[in-house]
Amino acid sequence: MESGQAIQTASQPAAQSARKADAHTLWTLFKTCFIISGCTFGGGMVIISMLQKKFVEELKWISQEEVMDLVAIAQSCPGVMAVNTSIIIGYRIAGVGGALLTVAGTVLPPMIILTIISTCYVQFRSNQLVALILKGMQAGVAAVMINVTLTMSGNVLKKKEVLSAAMLVCAAAAILLFDADVILVIIVCGCISGLLTWRHMKEAKTR
Repeated sequence: MESGQAIQTASQPAAQSARKADAHTLWTLFKTCFIISGCTFGGGMVIISMLQKKFVEELKWISQEEVMDLVAIAQSCPGVMAVNTSIIIGYRIAGVGGALLTVAGTVLPPMIILTIISTCYVQFRSNQLVALILKGMQAGVAAVMINVTLTMSGNVLKKKEVLSAAMLVCAAAAILLFDADVILVIIVCGCISGLLTWRHMKEAKTR
């Protein structure tokens, strides 16, 4: 039931969100996503940690529970996870305009950086200093991903829901021990939660 309510909250009409948006909010969305995207290495899970710190802890525009629901939606949709997440956050905060600005802010930095690197690819590939810098970044990326994993797992366990905790353990075991397909695991967990939410809603109507 809680999961259904959270997803319903995350998908509020654009008109309602847009009424709250002003020039400062839109500029903050674009600037934040641009800076985070330009300074983040390691893919979708890493950028989620940065978005969480900014939009949840600093700006307090969305809640921690909403972040988890938005990430789940972004993971289950086709496309780049960082872009999917930025679209949903932008839409949640400022409607369609916010979604367009967060997408632009997320896509522009890697586009600019990759364009520059592509023109100097041979020099970058053979540069030992660049290779050492990238190795150092790998350690930082691993640390950030561990932080994201612990934070999101802790939020699931805090709810003290037996089913959620069991799905967390089973999903982790399926991926780590049995090399299960990540997409399949996400779909199965989503279907189980969806069926349970539907059953709870049906039982609530019959009361």
